[in-house]
Amino acid sequence: MERDPNYYHTIEQHASAEFSDRGSKFVGLAYPVSSIEKFKAVLNGVKKDHPKASHHCFAYRIGADGMTYRVTDAGEPSGTAGRPILGQIDSKGLTNTCVIVVRYFGGTLLGVPGLINAYKSAASMALQLTPLIRKPVEIPYEIQFDYTVTNEVLKALRRFNCSILKQEMQLFSLYVIGVPKIHENECKRMLEDVPGLVLKKKSDSL
Repeated sequence: MERDPNYYHTIEQHASAEFSDRGSKFVGLAYPVSSIEKFKAVLNGVKKDHPKASHHCFAYRIGADGMTYRVTDAGEPSGTAGRPILGQIDSKGLTNTCVIVVRYFGGTLLGVPGLINAYKSAASMALQLTPLIRKPVEIPYEIQFDYTVTNEVLKALRRFNCSILKQEMQLFSLYVIGVPKIHENECKRMLEDVPGLVLKKKSDSL
């Protein structure tokens, strides 16, 4: 299926599921994450919640273009955990998504095929329990304007469904906004018509 460059698919809420095999318990935990920093915070939280687990394996894919990803087997045999988890994220065409699978060892070795199946199953089950959503790819801009034209600015942002990511309200207001890629040119034109407004494009899609 060809990917629409104006949209991406992700999850919006956390979900968890359990898979067991020969005494070992695998807890699949799916989370929406929009940056590596947010992923690290999620992983630290999971490790605090599951301190006695034998393994904390994970995979994530981040960014509207899905180009930022990582897999970790966390001590399991190479290729038996992180890659199968990422495979489940990719099979649904998701980004800004991480899945951590926590293993409690049950005393019996599962072998390579058993591990691949367990990590894949736990990840798949967790992702089946959270709704998949489509979001617009947003281009980040920084805008500065006099507070007297705030209403005009907000009118443009509402019209094109822009996100306000950061705002500093002073005599001169500074906003960081996410402009849907599909409306980028029309939104820029409308903002550039606002008297005294300074518009600056930032790097990376959201």
